[in-house]
Amino acid sequence: MARMPSAERRRQLVEAAIRAMTRDGVARTTTRSICAEAGVSLSVFHYCFDSKQALLEAAIETITGNYVARVMSAVEPGATLRETVRGALQTYWDHVTAHPGEHMLTYDLTQYALREPGFEHLARAQYEQYVASATALIEQVGVRGREPRVPVEVLARYLAAVIDGLTLQFLVLGDPRAAAGHLDLTADQFVALIEG
Repeated sequence: MARMPSAERRRQLVEAAIRAMTRDGVARTTTRSICAEAGVSLSVFHYCFDSKQALLEAAIETITGNYVARVMSAVEPGATLRETVRGALQTYWDHVTAHPGEHMLTYDLTQYALREPGFEHLARAQYEQYVASATALIEQVGVRGREPRVPVEVLARYLAAVIDGLTLQFLVLGDPRAAAGHLDLTADQFVALIEG
């Protein structure tokens, strides 16, 4: 096995964990199966992570960070607020439809953390990260120098909750036409909450 910087090994293990958990579910994915997926020994895992809990936290951060980066890259300078919000929602949604298993994994991670003693804080951290990400997005694309009608923190929690619900509904029902209408409605409501 070639020597690799520990940060690169951590990234390799996190990506392997995401693939394994997406395929097998969180509860059935073990550190051994993650190591097998990554093609590394168990000792490499223990060198990079203190526990499975630490790996799950890194996986949540990675998944959410990837969503945020994808959405932020879609922001068009000079676009109207409505176009910006709708474009950001569509960019996220394109990933939902292309990678539904990864999005199912986020719900599985939440449920696992809530049921597993000592892991509850991971579910809270996951949803706080969603809110922090929504806050960053609102501050970058939504407010644009104006004071929103609704406080940014309230807007962020609302946006995170709506996206969470729309994603779960799509994963259950699989209706892309309904989803497009819901994204339009969400963009309209969101702009109204900002502009008043």
